[in-house]
Amino acid sequence: MTTLTRKAEDYLEAILNVSLEKGYARTKDVAGELDVSPSSVVEMFQKLDAMGLVEYRRYEGVTLRPDGERIARVIKSRHDTLKSFLMLIKVPEDVADKDACFMEHELHPETIEQIGILVEYFGKGGCPAGTLEHFSAFCIKSRFEKRHR
Repeated sequence: MTTLTRKAEDYLEAILNVSLEKGYARTKDVAGELDVSPSSVVEMFQKLDAMGLVEYRRYEGVTLRPDGERIARVIKSRHDTLKSFLMLIKVPEDVADKDACFMEHELHPETIEQIGILVEYFGKGGCPAGTLEHFSAFCIKSRFEKRHR
C-alpha cells in the first residue's frame, strides 16, 4: 500500500464511508464525517487528487479512483475489525469507534488479521457455549469490585 499519512488515510476512509451511504461525497459531507472545516477538506482533496487517489471537481465533490478506493477499503476493513473486537470485549460503541480509528494506523497488519480471526471465531460460535456470556458477567463483576474497593 502507498505510504500515506494518518490524516490522508482518514480522509480516504471518510470519502468511502460517505460515498457508500450517499452514493457521492461532497466537501461538507466529509467535513462533517471528520469534524473538520470545509477548507481543510478542500486542501486534502487537492492533495489526494494530485496523488492520483481521488478525482476532485470543485463544487461537485470527490470520487475515489481505483487505487484510492483500494486503500480506503483496506483502512475501512481494519477499522471495522478493530471496532468489532473492542465491542466484543465490551468497550462501549462510541469509545470502540474512536479507539479503532487510532489503532487502525498503529497496529501491524498481521495483528489486525489475527484479531479479525478471533472476532470471526467468537462471532460464528466457534468458542465453547456460554463463553461470551461468562465474559460479560466477569466484566460486570470486575467493574463492580473496582468501584467498591
